[in-house]
Amino acid sequence: MHDVRERTAALGRLVTRYREPVVVQTLRSATAATIAYVIALRLSPEPAPLTSPLTALLVVQVTFYATLTNGIRRVNAVVAGVLVAIAFSLLVGLTWWSLALLIVASLSVGHLVRVNEYVAEVAISAMLVLGVTTVGFTAWARVVETLIGAVVGMACNLLLPPPVWVDKAGESIEDLARRVRQLMLRMGEEAAGRVSWELAAERLHEARRLDQHIAQVDASLRQAEDSLRLNPRVKEGLLHRVVLRTGLDTLEICTVVLRVLARSFTDLAKARGSEDLFPEETGATVEQLLSEIADAIVSFAVLVTTDLRQNAESAEGRLAAELHTAAVTRDRLAEQLQEEVRKDWENWHFMGAVLTEVNRIIAELDTEHRTRRLLEELDRVSREQRARLPRMSRLRERLGMQDDLWRNRTGFGERSP
Repeated sequence: MHDVRERTAALGRLVTRYREPVVVQTLRSATAATIAYVIALRLSPEPAPLTSPLTALLVVQVTFYATLTNGIRRVNAVVAGVLVAIAFSLLVGLTWWSLALLIVASLSVGHLVRVNEYVAEVAISAMLVLGVTTVGFTAWARVVETLIGAVVGMACNLLLPPPVWVDKAGESIEDLARRVRQLMLRMGEEAAGRVSWELAAERLHEARRLDQHIAQVDASLRQAEDSLRLNPRVKEGLLHRVVLRTGLDTLEICTVVLRVLARSFTDLAKARGSEDLFPEETGATVEQLLSEIADAIVSFAVLVTTDLRQNAESAEGRLAAELHTAAVTRDRLAEQLQEEVRKDWENWHFMGAVLTEVNRIIAELDTEHRTRRLLEELDRVSREQRARLPRMSRLRERLGMQDDLWRNRTGFGERSP
């Protein structure tokens, strides 16, 4: 029985590993390149039509949206390079100075036809074609191979849908929230006792270093957003993108406020000198409040990354309860700080800053504020899409798809009448 459980667990780990986006993408790229090569062997006059699998490999990107746009640009780049090579072969042939002119002309043409990152591909295609003897024959063979690779690459995304990177983005958001929580817990523990100015300054540096993690999460989120565009496996892609993006925006604001709070602790520690940062009772309340807010930040990240159709209501209820508890503790801290200001008027601005900053974090995590922010962002993105693609928007409205996003139970509220 023990061996059976171990084998089952090993099989589960193997299946999970093969579902990883990186593994899926690798298998898709290899499959597309192989199929493109087999087709090119039959249709291209070249004995080894490697341009076709190369094109398929470059075209099959991480997302279908990138595959579609990259496929069109790459085909344009190769065809432009071939045409430039044909023109040069008829006029001047291949010499050292004509090669220089060819590169300049190809790069210029690449910018004119707006192939973006494939500008260099125009020059590469031109040089490869110009370097052979039977220019016309090889040129059109290269065009055929490129078209085969591009078509196979784009068709591969329809038959083998690309991976969705939402789970990876969700993991990075939750990891950021846990880092913020750990820092807040340390700050709370130190606020309950005597903390040196140097130690408080170290916490400030840790808060500043959170910016690096935010940049990493933003890159992961941008990859997830691209994986949702034009992906046949994904429904309500717009809603997923907006939920994750607004969630990251809120966490970024919280980290900025936490950095300001660490700055206030540092200045207060410098002003206190050898004394405790807060009186014993007030310090215990600060520790409790920061612990409660830290837990609410993690709950917020879980809410943002929870499947919109599963457990959203329970996650939102848990967050609301934690914020309510934090608000009660905040009110008690406000009374204690008010009493402390009467005794220590010189440091009143530090006391007020601490209360202001914890208020700001609680307000940012508030579920009603979250709902309004989400709906406003959905409206803004929808308006931009209608302005950019008016015909597609009218078609969607005729098909009755425009309001599907709003009628879906998201756990954040429904569209207001």
